[in-house]
Amino acid sequence: MRMSLFSLLFLNSFVSVMLIVDVVLVSAQCQRDQSQLLLQLESSFSHNQTSSGKLVPVKWKWNQSTDCCSWDGVRCDGDGHVIRLDLNSRSISSSIDNSSSLFRLQHLQWLNLAYNKFETAFPSAFDKLENLSYLNLSNAGFKGQIPIEISRLTRLVTLDLSVSLYLGKPLKLEKPNLEMLVQNLTRLRFLYLDGVYISATGNEWCKALLPLNELQELSMSNCYLSGPIHSSLSNLRSLSVVRLDNNNLLASVPQFFTEFENLTSLRLSATGLNGKLPEEIFQVPTLQILDLSTNKLLEGSFPNFPRKASLRTLALSGTNFGGQVPESIGNLEQLTRIELVSCNFSGAIPKTMKKLTQLVYLDFSFNHFSGPIPSFSSSRNLTQLNLAHNHLQGTIDSTNWSGLSKLVSVDLQNNTLSGTIPPNLFCIPSLRRLFLSQNQFKGNLGDLHGKASSLLDTFDLSSNKLQGQFPMSVFELRGLKFLSLSSNNFSGLIPMRALQNLKNLSSLDLSYNSLSIDATNTNVSSFSLPNITTLKLTSCNLTELPDFLTHQSRLSYLDLSNNQIRGKIPNWIWKVRSLRYLNLSQNFLVEFERSLEDINSSLKVLDLHGNQLRGQIQILPPCATYLDYSNNKFSSVLPAQIGDFLQFAYFFSVSGNNFNGSIPKSICSSLYLRVLDMSDNYLSGPIPKCLTQMNTSLGVLNLRRNNLSGIISDTFPKNCSLQTLDINQNQVEGEVPQSLGNCIRLEVVDIGNNQISGSFPCHLKNISKLRVLVLRSNKFNGSIHCHKNNIGWPTLQIVDLASNNFSGKLHQTCLETWKGMQAVENEAQSKVKHLQFQFLQFNPNHYQDEITVTIKGLEWELVKILTVFTTIDISCNNFEGPIPEVIGTFKELYGLNFSHNAFTGPMPSFLGNLRQLESLDLSSNYLSGGIPLQLVNLNFLSFLNVSNNKLVGQIPTGTQLQSFSKASFENNPGLCGPPLTVKCANVFRPTTHTVPELQSVDGLDWLFIVIGVGFGVGAAAFVVPLLLWKTASKWVDDNVDKILEIILPKVGLTYARPSDLKVEANENSEEDKTETDDDDEDDEDEESKETTEEFRGRYCVFCSKLDNNTMKKIKMESTMERGDEK
Repeated sequence: MRMSLFSLLFLNSFVSVMLIVDVVLVSAQCQRDQSQLLLQLESSFSHNQTSSGKLVPVKWKWNQSTDCCSWDGVRCDGDGHVIRLDLNSRSISSSIDNSSSLFRLQHLQWLNLAYNKFETAFPSAFDKLENLSYLNLSNAGFKGQIPIEISRLTRLVTLDLSVSLYLGKPLKLEKPNLEMLVQNLTRLRFLYLDGVYISATGNEWCKALLPLNELQELSMSNCYLSGPIHSSLSNLRSLSVVRLDNNNLLASVPQFFTEFENLTSLRLSATGLNGKLPEEIFQVPTLQILDLSTNKLLEGSFPNFPRKASLRTLALSGTNFGGQVPESIGNLEQLTRIELVSCNFSGAIPKTMKKLTQLVYLDFSFNHFSGPIPSFSSSRNLTQLNLAHNHLQGTIDSTNWSGLSKLVSVDLQNNTLSGTIPPNLFCIPSLRRLFLSQNQFKGNLGDLHGKASSLLDTFDLSSNKLQGQFPMSVFELRGLKFLSLSSNNFSGLIPMRALQNLKNLSSLDLSYNSLSIDATNTNVSSFSLPNITTLKLTSCNLTELPDFLTHQSRLSYLDLSNNQIRGKIPNWIWKVRSLRYLNLSQNFLVEFERSLEDINSSLKVLDLHGNQLRGQIQILPPCATYLDYSNNKFSSVLPAQIGDFLQFAYFFSVSGNNFNGSIPKSICSSLYLRVLDMSDNYLSGPIPKCLTQMNTSLGVLNLRRNNLSGIISDTFPKNCSLQTLDINQNQVEGEVPQSLGNCIRLEVVDIGNNQISGSFPCHLKNISKLRVLVLRSNKFNGSIHCHKNNIGWPTLQIVDLASNNFSGKLHQTCLETWKGMQAVENEAQSKVKHLQFQFLQFNPNHYQDEITVTIKGLEWELVKILTVFTTIDISCNNFEGPIPEVIGTFKELYGLNFSHNAFTGPMPSFLGNLRQLESLDLSSNYLSGGIPLQLVNLNFLSFLNVSNNKLVGQIPTGTQLQSFSKASFENNPGLCGPPLTVKCANVFRPTTHTVPELQSVDGLDWLFIVIGVGFGVGAAAFVVPLLLWKTASKWVDDNVDKILEIILPKVGLTYARPSDLKVEANENSEEDKTETDDDDEDDEDEESKETTEEFRGRYCVFCSKLDNNTMKKIKMESTMERGDEK
């Protein structure tokens, strides 16, 4: 490389000047006035004020006996003037005003007051420091409007007024605004205004920056800016850093960013970006940092990355980026950090990831990556590896884990990884967090003694297939804070005292294994876990409550459900003030130790269901949000003031007990109650009117299987939130209230097995989310057709109208609105798997709907209502007419029961379209015709009943229909063939070919009409000319005779012309004449016309050489068959 003489001279001069300046800065003598000004400044904020108001001395002091130019944070020029003052992070909390001595240090060129607590209005005297080229007031504690005087510091090169949302006070730029602030600051190269309230449109703030031609770094995150980014920003060609995070840009990324030759950092996270990102952004050669995260509407995919790219940080988390990660990602050799969390990436993770040797941080969680995990052995600087919540498969032994000595966190949870866990993964000396839960790892852990990292504090291997003896060595990892080995196949006996070395442990979960935990001898004096906050020991064969829990002052979550704990619930458990969650369900607890009148528990969740608790409810935590006392043996009257204990409750269940008496009205005072389940008790009396009025909050009201009477009050509010209403099996009367139609969120309406009367509840037609409608065994009557109901119930999947007095026809237009029955299988299964009510938005707890259905002749209790389960039961009513063809489109039906009605017409062939059907009951109707062969398509059919109809013909053979009992077909006089004992003789068997069925309109079957008309027209076109045109008729007769005389003898038959029939008939005996009188009536008529020598009767095709006896037999059988048909 050559260098000109001028360049050498310039370099030499520059180095000399810098050396002189450096010497001057070190050796300059501070002037007296400068020293005094600094001391005055120090005295003005010589004390800090704590949060309690106590004044304490500052931690730093300037030594007056030394030269001020040597003081901490002070630098002087050659004349002893202070030109640099750095008071960054001194925790100064005093105020500073315009009279401060600071503003008399007029030679200052560099001032840093960042990260202090001045807590005063922004001073306006900064313009007195006219020599400033660097001003940093970030998070200094100033508040309010930024003064216009800042704009007069025309020599500024760097201006930092940024404010952290968590540290500083709010600053704003209104008067002056951004344009007025920077219009004179033409030398600015570095501008930082993060957190300052600017509130300007893209057109305003972009144009305001136009005077800053030399601007290199622009940082204005959290400034309440709006978009789109105006094209005028493209004039700032010197920009190398652009940071606009957390604004409301709501636009696409401008193309001109790709044209910035010096661009090194582009940060636009959480700005509402949309559209497709220009791929050229990834190919800007100077770009080192690209952060576009948290922009859900921003789309794009990776291009092929160029070789020797400069990119070091790539953050696209929370965007709509997708596709596959290209192999060329290995070209990003400088990459240290890559974040692709919650995107739509899929496919395999490229093997070229091994080329990323500088990688420090990788997070690909919550995507759709599949295939094996590539090797990361060459990324020796890697500290965090997160591939959780994907579809990765295979083993994890492709990486040499022992070589990743800096690895701190490994998160591979929620995949389908298999194989054994490599032992060297535990041995990484820097490892602190290991998440491998929700996979399919198998084998045992082996001995971890002396091998696992001593720094390990989080260890989660839950929900795998690990097995064998429980690894007791895990309790030697003294640094553990979080330990979860639940939902595996570990076995063995664990004494609770084995945990005594885990003094740092805050969360322990050993649930759902084959373990037996011995909690005896765990009193406070011998055992304690001082930091424990969460303890989950579900299904661990515990026989008693661990005593050491009595004085665990930090315990907030305790789950000992599904064990064998017997006896009483001790009083001490209500005195653990920190306890928020308590689950003792599915044990053998029988009672509370003693009544506590003034309980002061802080419990939010109390679950005691599935025990043997009896008597009265004695413990009701006053602040609880979830209370479950279901499936016990409580047998008292519910306390009248029970509502006073439910002031904060979201969920309250006492179902499956023996409570009696009326429902206390005080429950209605529970303003937050979302689920109320009092089913399966002996409650009596009316349903309180206030219960229906409180439905602005209530989502589930379940009162089924009680002895309630009266009517359902017509007081449902207009903003009703009810999703499930279940009062099945009570003695409720009256009609369905009109105001129930206000509950447009209803999904389940079960009012079956009561005494409710009136017409079909068409006033519920606007409830578009309805999935379950049960009106069974009531006193409803009339038609179920709802006029002017074009919307209907598009999600309806279970309909039970059985055992009422409904009548009339099933209208096609009514049933066509039940779109939920017509869903395609794959589409249906992709939706919610079962009906549930989530009563807290950000809580996984939910209420599970259940229902009783009658199917296959039996009652089934569905504890989960799958959205793909569909059934219709309208049995035991008075419906009539044909079965509507729309039923053939309900391809998701599992059960169909139309029995005990008055349906007529043929058994429809379109039932063969219901491929999911398992139960079909059409018994006790007036169906006629044959059983269609299309039923052989019902491969899942396990229950069939078509008895007590008017079906005829042979039951299709060679199909699964023969597997049903004869009771399924009996009492159909014309039906024959197995499994019935009635044999079929010469029965016509319909073909399996299906004819496209025309849609019936207004009850008319147009298929038969079209066939009849067509046959009639065709016959008329042939017969009429023969009747009217004698020559043509005779010609046809003669030619037909000739053809038959040639063909029939070849198959062993003879043919007699019509003229021969008369002679042959006369030779028959008198007996033959008598037997055949009826059959030959037409022949006799024709014989009377032979004088005209024109035969117009039937052709005798099968008049062969059979003897008379044989002919008699054939005629007799023919006569019997016609009689049977009649």
